[in-house]
Amino acid sequence: MWYVVKTGPGLTRRTGFNLGPNLKRLNAIRLGSSVAATGAVRDTARPKPPWERPSRRGRGDACPAAGVSLDFEHTREAYKSKDSLELLRSLVVFKLCSYDILVDKNKEIMDLGKKVMGQRAFEQLMKMTFYGQFVAGEDHRAIRPLLQKNQAFGVGSVLDYSVEEDLSPGEDQEDVLRPYVSTEGKTNTGADHRQGKHGMNTQCGERRGESCGAPTYFYADEAKCDRNVETFLECIRASGGGALEGFSAIKMTALARPQFLLRLSEVLVKWRRFFSFLAAQQGYGNREALEQNLELKQLQEFLSRLGAEGDVHSWFTDTMQSSSGTIDRLDWDILIDSRADTSHLLVVPDVGKGELVPLLDRFTAEEERQMKRILQRMDVLAKHAEENGVRLMVDAEQTYLQPAISYLTLAMQRVYSGQKPLILNTYQCYLKEAFTSLSVDLERSRRQGWCLGAKVVRGAYMHQERERAALLGYEDPVHPDYQATNLMYHRCLDLLLEEISLSRKANVMVASHNEDTVRHTLRRMNELGLAPAEGKVSFGQLLGMCDQISFPLGQAGFPVYKYVPYGPVNEVMPYLSRRAQENRGFMKGAEWERELLLKELKRRLGSGEIFHRPVF
Repeated sequence: MWYVVKTGPGLTRRTGFNLGPNLKRLNAIRLGSSVAATGAVRDTARPKPPWERPSRRGRGDACPAAGVSLDFEHTREAYKSKDSLELLRSLVVFKLCSYDILVDKNKEIMDLGKKVMGQRAFEQLMKMTFYGQFVAGEDHRAIRPLLQKNQAFGVGSVLDYSVEEDLSPGEDQEDVLRPYVSTEGKTNTGADHRQGKHGMNTQCGERRGESCGAPTYFYADEAKCDRNVETFLECIRASGGGALEGFSAIKMTALARPQFLLRLSEVLVKWRRFFSFLAAQQGYGNREALEQNLELKQLQEFLSRLGAEGDVHSWFTDTMQSSSGTIDRLDWDILIDSRADTSHLLVVPDVGKGELVPLLDRFTAEEERQMKRILQRMDVLAKHAEENGVRLMVDAEQTYLQPAISYLTLAMQRVYSGQKPLILNTYQCYLKEAFTSLSVDLERSRRQGWCLGAKVVRGAYMHQERERAALLGYEDPVHPDYQATNLMYHRCLDLLLEEISLSRKANVMVASHNEDTVRHTLRRMNELGLAPAEGKVSFGQLLGMCDQISFPLGQAGFPVYKYVPYGPVNEVMPYLSRRAQENRGFMKGAEWERELLLKELKRRLGSGEIFHRPVF
């Protein structure tokens, strides 16, 4: 069924995304006319560890891309946007971050610093060191000079209001999570009613400061979500108006009740695993996801033996492949959106319960309202971004939330990414299923006629994912080593670059601090004839890191962006603490960047340019 979403006076968009019978009210609602929404996101590309540091190229060994010659070791060009004090600060901060004890005990050290120095002096020290290195400022006004300076040197910004919240001391985490806490240790077949992976577990430290590390927004109430949106609308406004198109980062757990994201993820995963199970029954289990086709006649017979009712053919009458008697993964996913019509038909035996249970659960009225509110908030942000010439970047999160996050992001991409992707989804390549997820989404965009926007990262939740898998007894979703992750990253990247070269119907942000990955991208762009000016391929690094990559790219005309956190010093410190943990491998292996910084300081000293001031 087609839904019409009003986007302005006299303007409508026709979307092919069926939100289910209980959400037909969206047809008549101008999304965002009276609803405020939220959004916050952080992400980073997992850097290369010290033992696999990129090979050092000679100064004259340039990296060609689309006719452009780049040298990532030309320190004068790489650092001409920095004064000498900024270079010295970078040198000191990178050196301090190379010590394990400072990274491991950073929270305790900061707490002690506050007690000894007092809050004001401690904040000033942070501004002179870590905060000043990695954070742009306290609010959208304070960050403007840095944004303008970077833009003058060809580097854009991905803005992220990086204040992180946790449950207050008076809140009981178990009360917040109880409806979806899973204490089951293992997952079983694709037809299981509940997957242990997709339930929160209080033993796993899903709260900042505990063992699993990376944070998730914890839902307080709907009003909180609506208040948050004002902050992110402000972030979008701050991102707009520049010569380079800006980005604003969005975290879906700031827009939605995490329990609902867990519930939706559980339904999606269970349904897709059942498709894989059925494909295996028909002898297609070893094929790639998009090569697994189900014969409808065999499917009807198999489901009937399980106790399912109804005519399977009638469920797929509008799909492209059903006329030939087969369906694929994308055809199968259509039933997710019509679950209210088919949930009473698609039932299978549950051995444990000794009864028939539905494969597709009906969502409650409240869950349908949750879905509507999330999409309304996203619509508010998307419209505002469109009006301000800004794009939204939806961050990837933990695997037990990600199916729902991607599902909702793709729904909005379909509405807003006709010829150009207003919204980018994030793909974490340390996950074993990264290529499958990306290839399925890319094929979905081809069939439905919209432009896929993808940010490709290595990943940010590795330790948490592994600890959780071990605790709950399911397969570790993360690649065993960096080499496998790197191969997956380049495989996903090559798929997107080839799609861009063939159809120009995709965009990719290469979010990486790895020089070899950047060189690989430039080389492939040259081979495929992708010019920087097209803007189909962009690059991203964190503020305060890898300037020797970012600024040469920007000055050579490539779209390149710094991920720019901002927020009050005391409230951003949890973000910095987490970043220190996530990037410990990169910081320990940053000897080459420190050598380049020292080389430039020595050059300036010898040439009388020690008091260099950036001119822009």
